[in-house]
Amino acid sequence: MTAPSMPGALRLGVNVDHVATLRNARGTSYPDPVRAALMAEAAGADGITAHLREDRRHIVDDDIARLMAALSGPLNLEMAATSEMRDIALQHRPHAICLVPERRAERTTEGGLDVAGDVARLRDFIAPLTAAGCRVSLFIGHEPAQIEAAAEAGAAVVELHTGAYCDLHAEGRAQARDAELAALRAGAARAAALGLEVHAGHGLTFDSVGPVAAIPEVAELNIGHFLIGEAVFRGLAGAIDEMRARIESARAGLAGGRSYA
Repeated sequence: MTAPSMPGALRLGVNVDHVATLRNARGTSYPDPVRAALMAEAAGADGITAHLREDRRHIVDDDIARLMAALSGPLNLEMAATSEMRDIALQHRPHAICLVPERRAERTTEGGLDVAGDVARLRDFIAPLTAAGCRVSLFIGHEPAQIEAAAEAGAAVVELHTGAYCDLHAEGRAQARDAELAALRAGAARAAALGLEVHAGHGLTFDSVGPVAAIPEVAELNIGHFLIGEAVFRGLAGAIDEMRARIESARAGLAGGRSYA
C-alpha cells in the first residue's frame, strides 16, 4: 500500500488483542479474537492488528495461524524484534509487521522503540522480513532522531506513538496536549519527507482521535483497546462505525481547511 494523496482516505486497523485478554482470563475458547477480526472486517475495518507478545499474555501462536487463514484483508503482526518472533513472522508472512518494544512488567506498550540506538541490528533484522514480502513498520516516538533512524534502518513505515497525547487529552492538560500534538504533526511531516509511510496509534478514543486523524501525512490509525471496551456497550460493529465517522469527519475538515486543537 502507498500513502493516500493528502488529504485523502485514512485507513482504520482494528486491534483484537483484548478479545484474547478476556478469553485468557478464564482459560476458555471464547471470546474468539478471530471471530472479532471477521466482524471487524465486515464492519469496514481496513485491516486487523494482533500483537504476539513474548509472554503470550493475550494473542497466542494459534491465533496468528487462524487469523492468517481466515482474514480476507491484511494482517498487521505486532511483535518484538527477537529471533523467535522473526521466525514466526517468516513462517506466516503477514502483509505487515510492526516492531514494538516490550517489557515484561509493563501493562501496555509504554513508548516507542529506541531505533537510533539500535540501527545496525534493526537493519539486519528487517532485511529478511522485507525480502519475504512483509511491509515493516517501526513503532516510535516523534523525535527527529528516531524518525531518521527508522529510515536508515530500512523500514517502510513508522507508527507514531500517540499515548502521551491521549493521556494529556484525558487529563485535560490542554497546553501540554497541544504541544504534544504539534510534535506529532512535525514528526509525521518529517517522516513523510523521508519517504516513510506514516501510521499512528495507542490510546485513541472517540474524543481524542479527531486531531490525529487530521494530520495530513497519516495514512493509517491502529486502534484496539478502546474499540473492544466500547463494544461491550454498543457492539463491535457499532463501535467501529462511530470511530469511522469520527475519522472521516476529521479528514473532511482537513480537506475543507478546518483546524483541530
